[in-house]
Amino acid sequence: MSEQEANDPSWGEVDPDAYRQVMGRFATGVSIISTRIGDIDHAMTANALMSVSLEPLLMVISVEREARFHDAVLDAGAWGVSLLPESERKTAAWLATRGRPLHGQLDRVPFHRGERTGMALLDDALGTLECRTYDTVPAGDHTLVIGNVVSVSIADRPGDALIYYRGAFGVQR
Repeated sequence: MSEQEANDPSWGEVDPDAYRQVMGRFATGVSIISTRIGDIDHAMTANALMSVSLEPLLMVISVEREARFHDAVLDAGAWGVSLLPESERKTAAWLATRGRPLHGQLDRVPFHRGERTGMALLDDALGTLECRTYDTVPAGDHTLVIGNVVSVSIADRPGDALIYYRGAFGVQR
């Protein structure tokens, strides 16, 4: 493919609904991303995250630009990741609800503060990470937020991972 073809938006036109259906068949883990501005915790459910690099330790999350979490995470410069077990299905659904109240989002969710960033990390998570923003990259209607991982924690208890597949939460054993 030529550079001209790669930059031509009409090249390889794809129906967005078909794209969404195909990507829905890719099972992903479910996490809660948290950040804090002043005394207000912000959180969102996410399945678009990945490990980027081991040297330095980097990971990326994808945040919709229209989400109120977007500006909060960019302003804060730090964020936490909680990898969810199946038992946190209700929490995942709650923090994926558009229009939920901004204040008190985490009132019904047991969490502790990360030692390095002070971000909310879910008590029942399979694992947690704390990140400081390393870089951001605009990507269509989202921003890729690349974070330098500054701490990790692995749960002592085993648990089944909560996954997202074909538009619904499920379990991976």
